[in-house]
Amino acid sequence: MSILTLTLKLPFYRLNACKASEFERLTMLNTEVANGLLEVDKSERRKYTSKDFRHIEIGSMWINQTIRNACARTSVKKFKRLPLEVNNQGYAIGKSAELFTVVFSLYRGKKARIPLLVHSASHQETLKKILNRQCKLGSLKIFKSRKGIWYALISVSMEVPDPYEPQGWIGVDRGQNNIAVASVPNGFGKFWSGKPVKALRRRYQKLRIQLQKANKLSKVKKIESRERRIMTQINHIISKQLVKFASDYGMGLRFEDLEGIRRTSKQKKKTKSDAGKNRDYWAYYQLEQFTRYKAIKAGVAVQSVPAPYTSKSDSRNGVIGKRVKHWFTGFDGYRCNADWNASQNIGKWEGFSCPLNLQQALSVMDVADSEDGVYDSPSTDVKLKQVDSSPV
Repeated sequence: MSILTLTLKLPFYRLNACKASEFERLTMLNTEVANGLLEVDKSERRKYTSKDFRHIEIGSMWINQTIRNACARTSVKKFKRLPLEVNNQGYAIGKSAELFTVVFSLYRGKKARIPLLVHSASHQETLKKILNRQCKLGSLKIFKSRKGIWYALISVSMEVPDPYEPQGWIGVDRGQNNIAVASVPNGFGKFWSGKPVKALRRRYQKLRIQLQKANKLSKVKKIESRERRIMTQINHIISKQLVKFASDYGMGLRFEDLEGIRRTSKQKKKTKSDAGKNRDYWAYYQLEQFTRYKAIKAGVAVQSVPAPYTSKSDSRNGVIGKRVKHWFTGFDGYRCNADWNASQNIGKWEGFSCPLNLQQALSVMDVADSEDGVYDSPSTDVKLKQVDSSPV
């Protein structure tokens, strides 16, 4: 069995203004305590306990956790805001009618706990496991978002089954024309179009420019947050569908390793100025992370494979072909969708199958905007007649 750790983000249900103001006041008091500890020498800081803060009205368990947090952040000079946090002994999860409750006491010397209702949202299954003692609770944080909404952030650990032995691998190619393309070996593929995201990026870019000219900077931050939340939701939806796709066929998922794409990817100024084309704005890593933790829960195996040549190799035989926009053309004139071809190569990956010397090849990201290449393709300067076309 494997252990999966999640953080449940639960908004408080109909939190009244009095409790919200108390959360704010105690959070700032907690921040002052932590900043006071940072002024103490590191060797002496660990000697403090809740007894040294008897004059503070925050409960001892909360103060002890604040001391641990201050000691752990060795490079921090000053906390702007440190949320209240307590370990699993300082709170409890319950249920009232259709709503779940989190019960805790913030004040020193007061044992009475006041239950607060929380929205379960998409975490009902996990919360039910907590009530049935099938999950292990971690710490609780009282957190306020930029929009002023108070949340209970609860860390949960649970046992999940080990990944089943996959009957094959579904390759997942990520890009801009298509956010993701997943295909079964030598079979059909599922496409998630990137057109809505491109339109979203450009719309918000245009809106930001207008607001910046009007010097409404606070509005700019709000719409940036809104855009980020929409993209996060899109990645959640796609990752859930990817895991279900793999689970239905009893296969694992393979991603191309795009680590360092922002550092190695070359883009023209015209490309970077367009939010719909600028690769710096695309959340490739987030989509993979969301898919990985959902796959762990479902028992689906996930692997990463090297990215070079996945879009320029023929999925039939591994021979270098030519990719132009949406189409891949093999040395013999064979044509297919380039993203589907890439997903096939990722799914079938068993080491580099290309007959060229890949150790001397340029990084796949270094030819992002070459004449014939794309952001996940090698250089196309090699003449096809010089390529060994025998199957590998």
